[in-house]
Amino acid sequence: MGRASRFPWVVIVLLSTFTCVSVGQDMDAKAVRAEVDFSKHLREWDGFGVNYVELAQSRDYAKDPQEYGGFSRLSESKRQEILDLVFGEDGLKPGVVKMFFDPFHQKTPNSPFDHETTTRWMRYFVREGLRKTRARGGDLEIITTLYGPPAWATQQKILRGRDLDMSQKHELALYMIDWVKYLKEEEGFPVKYLSFHNEGDSPGRWPLDGRHGNIGKGHDYNAFWRPWQVADFLAFMRPMMDAAGLRDVGLTPGECTTWGHFERHWYHWAIYDNADAIRNIGLVTSHGFGASSVVTSQPKDLLNMERPDLHAWTTSMSWSKMDVASIDLIRLNIYQAKVNAVIPWACIQTLTWVGGDPNPGTAIRVLEDGTYEVLRGYHYYKQVAPVGQPGMAVAAVKAPDDSGIELIAFAGNDTAHPDAFVILNKNRGARKIEVVVKNAKGRAFVAYRTSDDKDRNADAGTFTLAKGDRLAYTAPARSVTTFCAR
Repeated sequence: MGRASRFPWVVIVLLSTFTCVSVGQDMDAKAVRAEVDFSKHLREWDGFGVNYVELAQSRDYAKDPQEYGGFSRLSESKRQEILDLVFGEDGLKPGVVKMFFDPFHQKTPNSPFDHETTTRWMRYFVREGLRKTRARGGDLEIITTLYGPPAWATQQKILRGRDLDMSQKHELALYMIDWVKYLKEEEGFPVKYLSFHNEGDSPGRWPLDGRHGNIGKGHDYNAFWRPWQVADFLAFMRPMMDAAGLRDVGLTPGECTTWGHFERHWYHWAIYDNADAIRNIGLVTSHGFGASSVVTSQPKDLLNMERPDLHAWTTSMSWSKMDVASIDLIRLNIYQAKVNAVIPWACIQTLTWVGGDPNPGTAIRVLEDGTYEVLRGYHYYKQVAPVGQPGMAVAAVKAPDDSGIELIAFAGNDTAHPDAFVILNKNRGARKIEVVVKNAKGRAFVAYRTSDDKDRNADAGTFTLAKGDRLAYTAPARSVTTFCAR
């Protein structure tokens, strides 16, 4: 009797399992329908970027001359190899570069400036990168960010002091202005924007009384910039910039940790409500660390109501696990935060970050023995950076929700650069995709891809649009494939 009562249950379980597998296989066999429309331009694209970090944490440069990027460890031939990987014709071909400047450029207000000692390798990276970029007919736009104010510009009068000393605000403004003038006049760098702060939205990094430097040894330079202070600097610094001959350099509100922090801490409202600040802001900026839940366009949307001309840049963003998820975060910044440029965090790194870098992914790792390795992050980034060149336009895309398939597209926009689109397959299995490609300049697309498996910017074939402007493709698991019109 017991056996008879259990037998039908076993049959039901087996049949149920068989049915689930069959349905799953059938679903995988169906193509995901997607669309790219190169005639629908969402916004102008300013380019992808790179960032070389030299000095980030040292409290005493004489005793600890930190060089996080690692070029000082390499021979000149190896440095040039890396520069070709980044700026060369077959490299990442960035259009924008971020340069930090640290708190050690001036010991006291009105004392001489020293812009060279702590910035040697960062300036070398940008100088050589600019030379290689211009040699292939391109150019760069540079944003330079105050990593942290000097001790004398804080109320605590210590390095990494929490609070700005607003009685020194004009002196701090001059500190920033002199650096920009040095880059433009001495180095000949095309500096486009000056940014006030590095993650100044995080007062929780200090004790509540603010009497000591920021908590822990792993933090880099920063200070707490209250929203009204950001608006005030935008208001009073523009005339100082103009008087210094820097009319062509725009001011940005600094770089919050995430776009969500920018929104939740009301920086955009402080700027919007200050007539001089909203008139003087030149670019909306924020870091882009964190998950999709903190990627928002609210700051840009509000400021665009008064200043529709304003562009937005994500100026530091995690490399994540250097996989398809990192490219998906770029996609979210482009289509959800509505930015015009994306710059990942330090693209060349050593392993010398105190306590370990909380964002350890990168493109190129410099090792202690004077060698370097090209990491998977480089190859994933190369799937998007070369095809999203300055002057192009972000094009409209569509993909079904919950399909695990996403798209990014850039239209040529009357530049010499070809239309291009990128397919992300976030699934753990291969997926068939049918893309309707509307209004492309050309019917053939050359493809290359990178995957978690073994593909590293590998040739994926040439595809010709079929009837109905359709392109069929099977994307490998966890892959990014780029299609360039020819």
